[in-house]
Amino acid sequence: MYKKDFVYQSQVKRLAGSSYYEVQQHALTIFHRIKHQTKRRPYIRSVYFNKQKVFFDYFWQHLAQKSFKERKRRLQFFACAIDLIQYSKHNPVSFDNPMQLQEILHRFTGRSKDSLIFYVQIKENKKTNQKYFMSVFPE
Repeated sequence: MYKKDFVYQSQVKRLAGSSYYEVQQHALTIFHRIKHQTKRRPYIRSVYFNKQKVFFDYFWQHLAQKSFKERKRRLQFFACAIDLIQYSKHNPVSFDNPMQLQEILHRFTGRSKDSLIFYVQIKENKKTNQKYFMSVFPE
């Protein structure tokens, strides 16, 4: 279960669509807006990490490893996840990655505008101090 104090209330609803391709189209539209704000790697700035950049390098690769049904479930929360990363000041659950000792995993909890709980996972490299948006998934 989650603690109410650590849940970020998102101002965004889940992405609509009855199939993976409809949801993917909405998610890619949002991603292309972010992508066109920079000439280099796409990123968003996070309030929790003192306006540091959070990159998308691993998100799409991680999503491609899932089944179409699971991709649709996760992509529905893409807009909510972007909102959470940008504006959340709530403390995440942070722990060292057991597979890679030089990484810290931060797991934020959020609630979409239509009251569904979701989690956003961000990976932080200890050496470079860079953050990467890894995954979003519903409860």
